[in-house]
Amino acid sequence: MKLQTVEVQNSVGKMICHDITKITRGEFKDAIFRKGHIVQPDDIPVLLKIGKENLYIMELDSGDIHEDIAGIRLGTAVAGNGIYWRGPKESKVSLYAEYDGLLKINVDALEAINDLPDVILSTLHNNSVVKKDDLLAGTKVIPLVVPEETVAVAENICREAGWVTEVVPFKSLKAGLVITGNEVYKQRIRDGFGPVIKEKMQVFGQDVLRIDYAPDDCEDISSKIKKMVDDGAGLVMVTGGMSVDPDDVTPKAISLTGAEVIRYGAPVMPGAMFMLAYLNNVPVMGVPACGMFFKTTIVDILLPRILVGERLTKRDITLLGHGGLCRGCETCRFPNCTFGIGH
Repeated sequence: MKLQTVEVQNSVGKMICHDITKITRGEFKDAIFRKGHIVQPDDIPVLLKIGKENLYIMELDSGDIHEDIAGIRLGTAVAGNGIYWRGPKESKVSLYAEYDGLLKINVDALEAINDLPDVILSTLHNNSVVKKDDLLAGTKVIPLVVPEETVAVAENICREAGWVTEVVPFKSLKAGLVITGNEVYKQRIRDGFGPVIKEKMQVFGQDVLRIDYAPDDCEDISSKIKKMVDDGAGLVMVTGGMSVDPDDVTPKAISLTGAEVIRYGAPVMPGAMFMLAYLNNVPVMGVPACGMFFKTTIVDILLPRILVGERLTKRDITLLGHGGLCRGCETCRFPNCTFGIGH
């Protein structure tokens, strides 16, 4: 990179190597051209008007690239399905969601990119629920000029990883609800679970296939779960009866269907007695009583991932322990809080 002085009239197409500030007493004081700006023909009268006859400009060496070009290349390499980018603005390229969905971050690739000298990529948390046009990430290089090789290495990381960021759209899954418990089945009390689950599904534009009620009977609960799957439910949520009390038989009933049980018990509070299984590839969620009494539970963490068609593993649930403790704030701010951010 070379620095030299040129007359303003001969500076078109050259790169300014420092901020140029305009001062109007009592009215204005700010940079009208930033470091790295490429001089345009229309800039000449503006520069002359503020008293600039000469400029310090820089010329790039072979193999160097300007921060704006580097940012564009990084944004192009990093943005995956469902993501578009804008910029550069002050050398930063910003990534946005093309549609509603679940933001997925390839954390290993993210770390590899940020381990490079002079390159940064900042994102929202993996598995963040996002809306169309939400800001998802920002990328740039630190200096004004970087070796082309640095950007090429970042691009290669993206190619080898296959993807770095993407937004996965929600699928349309009709949920079948099986509400268990003699007290509800025999109409001793009103069902409080159904409205809660319906509301959670509606947040993602999902319908409920129907609600069935079952007593504390393994065979009956199991039969209703299988019937839901046979009738086209893309997700079955079985509520209540998840603890270790003698009358709580829901975990046994889920197993009785022949479903593959992924895990019973989760390192999440509230939600410790949660169960996840798959019956004919249809997820079956055993939802403990906390799902009715707490605004935010393990269901709110895992439901978006299920709704994009992700098949969860035992390890996925194990990893929920990092960030799996709800603070129980007086005013719930989820998902803009620490609950579930480690997943």
